[in-house]
Amino acid sequence: MALVGADLGTTLTPALHEREADMLGLRYVYQTVDIAELGLSAEVVEQVLPAAQWLGLAGLNVTHPCKRHVLPLLDEVSPEAAAIGAVNTVLIDNGRTVGHNTDWTGFAKSLQFGLPGVDLGTVLVLGAGGAGAAVCYALLRLGAGHVIVTDVHRDSAGALAGSLGERFNRGRVSTAEHEHVEKILSAAAGVVNATPVGMSGSPDSPLPEDALRRDLWVADIVYRPIATPLLLAARERGCRTLSGGGMAVYQAAHAFALFTGAEPDEHRMLAHFEELLALRESEG
Repeated sequence: MALVGADLGTTLTPALHEREADMLGLRYVYQTVDIAELGLSAEVVEQVLPAAQWLGLAGLNVTHPCKRHVLPLLDEVSPEAAAIGAVNTVLIDNGRTVGHNTDWTGFAKSLQFGLPGVDLGTVLVLGAGGAGAAVCYALLRLGAGHVIVTDVHRDSAGALAGSLGERFNRGRVSTAEHEHVEKILSAAAGVVNATPVGMSGSPDSPLPEDALRRDLWVADIVYRPIATPLLLAARERGCRTLSGGGMAVYQAAHAFALFTGAEPDEHRMLAHFEELLALRESEG
């Protein structure tokens, strides 16, 4: 197996997969292909995919910025991945490629377990990329009344709202200008950061602290660091918060099951994740 994407230096995915495979007695090697480190663009996935087939890999995980580029290259795409418009897991079987999206199931499970019973009346999602699309889809599948998506790239937000609106109901999905986020947030029950802002120790937050209020729940898909500037500010304000750790583990567990046909122990993977995270943080 391999993970293809950019800036993979902080990812815990390979170790998480390999540890669970060891516990289940499976032979399992998980490599990374960091296109940023190699100076390549997202289009290189057009070459990586046939190379993976030639090498006999059982599958690939695909992350930013390749999740959408890989989709039209596949022989088959799951209905969920097609609706989201992004693939993060590719199965390879006898040369045939099938795309799935485990980001949405990962976020949905993390939200259900990490913030049970939260108000899903109106939720603001920051980011309309592959991860943002999966988050929006998950929220709608969980019954969110209104999902508002915003992105610095307005066309991306509009396209996502349009495609999800066709599937779920146009009245349940809309866009907002990035400049008006604070105003939109005042009427929302929750907010999800699905952008890279706050990753890898950056002091930046996608929202000003003054925009956060006590009755707002706040989620972040970033897990390095596990306590992002946004989550730290939200906790200071008394908000219920959800880190990106659960999504990272549950999406990995789902992908592992697809790759191997074996049922991973999610509780064990959560424990492994915490151990790996602590180890990486101690190493600096």
